[in-house]
Amino acid sequence: MRTHHWARIWLGLLISATSLFAQREPVLKQIAAPHPYYYREMYLPQLTLGPSAAAWLSDSQSLVYSMAGSLWRQKVNSEIAEQLTSGPGYDYQPDCSSDGRRIVYASYYKDALELWSLDLQSGQVRQLTHGGAVNLEPRFSPDGRRIVFVSTSFNRRFHIFVGQFRNGELSDVQRLTGETRSTLPRYYYSQFDHEISPAWSPDGTEIIFVSNRGHIYGTGGFWRMKAEPGAQAREIHYEETTWRARPDFTPDGKRIVYSSYLGQAWNQLWMMPSAGGDALPISYGDFDNTNPRWSPDGKQIAFISNRYGNPSLWVQQFPGGAQTQVVHRQKRYKKPMGTVAITVLDDAGHQTAARISVTGEDGRAYAPEDTWMHADDSFDRARHPFEAHYFHSQGKSQIAVPAGRVEIEVMKGLEHRIERRTLQVVPNQKSDVTARLEPLQIPQSSNSHWVSGDVHVHMNYGGSYSNTPKHMIEQAAAENLPIVEDLIVNKEQRIPDIAYFRTTPDPASTSTNLLLHSQEFHTSYWGHLGLLNLTRNFILPDYAAYPGTAAVSLVPTNADVADMAHQQHALVGYAHPFDVIPDPAKDELLTDELPVDVALAKVDYIEVVGFSDHKSTANVWYRLLNSGFHLPAAAGTDAMANFASLRGPVGLNRVYALVPSGPLDITPWLNSLKKGRTVATNGPLVGFTLDGHQVGDAIKIPAGKHQLKFTAWLRSIVPVDHLQVVCNGQVVRELSLDGARDKADVSGTLPVSESGWCLLRAWSDKAEDPILDAYPYATTSPIYIAIAGAPSHSKKDAEYFVVWIERLISAVQANNDWNTPAEKESVLKELSSAREVYAELEK
Repeated sequence: MRTHHWARIWLGLLISATSLFAQREPVLKQIAAPHPYYYREMYLPQLTLGPSAAAWLSDSQSLVYSMAGSLWRQKVNSEIAEQLTSGPGYDYQPDCSSDGRRIVYASYYKDALELWSLDLQSGQVRQLTHGGAVNLEPRFSPDGRRIVFVSTSFNRRFHIFVGQFRNGELSDVQRLTGETRSTLPRYYYSQFDHEISPAWSPDGTEIIFVSNRGHIYGTGGFWRMKAEPGAQAREIHYEETTWRARPDFTPDGKRIVYSSYLGQAWNQLWMMPSAGGDALPISYGDFDNTNPRWSPDGKQIAFISNRYGNPSLWVQQFPGGAQTQVVHRQKRYKKPMGTVAITVLDDAGHQTAARISVTGEDGRAYAPEDTWMHADDSFDRARHPFEAHYFHSQGKSQIAVPAGRVEIEVMKGLEHRIERRTLQVVPNQKSDVTARLEPLQIPQSSNSHWVSGDVHVHMNYGGSYSNTPKHMIEQAAAENLPIVEDLIVNKEQRIPDIAYFRTTPDPASTSTNLLLHSQEFHTSYWGHLGLLNLTRNFILPDYAAYPGTAAVSLVPTNADVADMAHQQHALVGYAHPFDVIPDPAKDELLTDELPVDVALAKVDYIEVVGFSDHKSTANVWYRLLNSGFHLPAAAGTDAMANFASLRGPVGLNRVYALVPSGPLDITPWLNSLKKGRTVATNGPLVGFTLDGHQVGDAIKIPAGKHQLKFTAWLRSIVPVDHLQVVCNGQVVRELSLDGARDKADVSGTLPVSESGWCLLRAWSDKAEDPILDAYPYATTSPIYIAIAGAPSHSKKDAEYFVVWIERLISAVQANNDWNTPAEKESVLKELSSAREVYAELEK
């Protein structure tokens, strides 16, 4: 089974990003596990303005919790929060010693997570681990003499360690769990088993933890073992836990509380016997309750909930079930603080939504308490101590910041210049800042206009926040993104947001922002599909080729799914296609169905700009265009819009479609997308005409040599290095940019003597802040050229796809996971039909 395809692809992207664009690298790249956008959000601590983890002090009346990157102490019956730490890093995951004197916690600084201790009597902090690994989830033993924790210090993978704790020092650190390489065909998880989320038994002799030993999917089940190196572990309960279970013993050791989504879309609190057995829920709701911790007296459970969107701290009585929010209405800071009030105006002087970044004197990020803090997934370590953080504002924001220098950056999509301000904040005073956004001067058409949309967004996907259509619209407005296609999709067995599926725009939509609930078909064997605007029903199951499940068969293929979607008048596109250029002659893991579906006329668009390498995707796209197929360019961020750490905000990658002037409407926008009247971009804005024709058009001219007039323009909020006319896969004109490299207006002629296509693209050799992508890139869809009616064809590219499809045929012939022999025959027939298309072109 070719089930490691996406792990290999991610590795390829990481290698590519590190070698070609070394200044921008993934956060915590020292972790050797695939798909960091999942574990980073769902397992590693994140900067949120609400609490993210809590621990009880010994009196069972007070909590220490992490919030906004600091540790705070608060009594559950008080509204006063006392700040315990204030940097220089971001502090998370506190645990308290049983004598109530010391706190151990994880601190993110210099792109590592190290363990620190805090003496509550003296206020002294001391670093416990060194070496730049990822160390997290520290827990004191009941007697306070040992600390168990998770670390990547061994082979860069998650394993459990224990050390002796004396006089504020950690010593004699030993690894409790071994390392095993699994032979299972895992999806989205490493071939090496991991162990996470340890908790002590009340007598201090054992730990419980979560591990995926023996399982294909997810982070695994619950295991117990003696807290001794080399001890045997036993699994006591299995269910998929998606990084977030974090079990905790009752003080009497008889039961375990943990967080689970079992049988539902959201995580709630569950309880089971500590020896294993059936679990039962002890909380309910369409939101996440996570990170549960029993109070020392066994009468209360502290936990984190995102029921109001942002994380919040709650306490539940047990038994009884009464839940009370621990609210901080007053904060006692360790350092002098001031206030910054930011107002954002458009060019007409009206208040407008925008994306804002605020960095304090200490280098840390700040935001209003009622907003969502988001963090980038990569950054340039030579230029920044931390990855970029930002929040979305509706136009007015008030922020508490440390006194001293404050840097502010404001941006609104790709059509306004970036505004930056620096000021000195005085203690106990408010500083007012107004940022007036200046629009780029973009060439306009008299009877049509360009409207941008993101064809690949996930509103909720297991993140720190709980998103709603209303909030999704606010995010889009701040990013100046008129259209959002929310692709509802499975996350393991659940399908977050399935309840929101509808065939018309969400009622939260406005006259300037539309939210559509569509679908991503999620098979990592054939490649992911976007199904835009189904008119009848969500297609189930939402995936195929999942080993060990009832959906193990390779049927339905993507072609089958495309047929079902087209019956509902949906548009079908390939999502985040390629991180490296496929080599079908050598790549035994190549199973992507794209060239098959293009040949069989199943595909309406391709995400040329998306969560993949844009130039690698373009390489395959050009080969398909050279084979005579018309395939429009689209763009989708694959943004998990309820994540605190994500690959860019919604609209990072967006597609502009040229539509008739008039009110915002999804129907003409989709029609333009299908016709290829599009520009896909993550920053630069470009325009291109050829012989008076717009992108997506087909030019028909008689035989002979021709000189066709072209026009090209570029406007960009960041500098770009290249503006190029590409015809039939080759750069035919390198166009001049102005001195700032952010503007161009060029006209000229192109020699044309054969059928084919031409487009305009812009790109940079390296990353450019604040475009939160590997490098700026934009492309128009092609303008097609037919000379004397002759089709476009390329023998070399046809041969490439013949080899590709033969690779697919060999894999299907070797596959035994069919429900019936007829399934196998239907797939082979489908692949053979597509192969014949390219074989004819090859002749």
